[in-house]
Amino acid sequence: MSREQNSQWMGKAAVAGVVLLGILAFGYLDLGRYLSLDYLKATQERFQVLYQGHRVPVIAAYMGIYIVVTALSLPGAAVMTLAGGGLFGLGVGTVAVSFASTIGATLACFVSRFLLREWVQSRFRDKLATINAGIEREGAFYLFSLRLVPVFPFFVINLVTGLTRMKLSTFFYVSQLGMLPGTLVYVNAGRELARVDSLSGILSPGLLISFALLGLFPLAVKKLLTAYRRRFKGAPEIEGMESPEF
Repeated sequence: MSREQNSQWMGKAAVAGVVLLGILAFGYLDLGRYLSLDYLKATQERFQVLYQGHRVPVIAAYMGIYIVVTALSLPGAAVMTLAGGGLFGLGVGTVAVSFASTIGATLACFVSRFLLREWVQSRFRDKLATINAGIEREGAFYLFSLRLVPVFPFFVINLVTGLTRMKLSTFFYVSQLGMLPGTLVYVNAGRELARVDSLSGILSPGLLISFALLGLFPLAVKKLLTAYRRRFKGAPEIEGMESPEF
């Protein structure tokens, strides 16, 4: 093994070790309990007081945690997005979530590429030839479509795209643009949830509208993309749909 190959192997081992250690720590320390709606509702007032006194550090800490959760493909991104709306409001929450989720997604894409792409591409070169060609031809639009209408879970798109030849810079800006509408919907829902302090609050108009948007947004986007595809032949068709995971 050459010095360059040995250095590359050590680099991959180090990255894999960090990822594995993070995932094991998350499970062993039961950190998932802090990424639940119950915990967030119980500590909402305390975090609000902390945020009022230390805005920048709290936003930085929130974004850091969000980036780690997304980069390691851990469960909890959806709750983190709702928490951003409840803690920071619509404007600041949307900006914080948008950048944190995109940075974390790009890191997850990079890790997948760094650790697995060479092996996957060499082992399944023939099967991936068509995918690579499609990515090179219309990858940005296809990724944009998947971000708007999440046919696959959020973290799966990050990992699978890492196995392709799409530039990370392209992945970053397309993901940020594609996830922005859904981020707005989720952050707004979190802002409304944070206001629920009684049974009557559950039926507040703002909260009902937020949940209606959560259900109608993917359907509306799918209709728009289908219309676009009919008008401009060659754009990828989006089949199937799941609830969005941000």
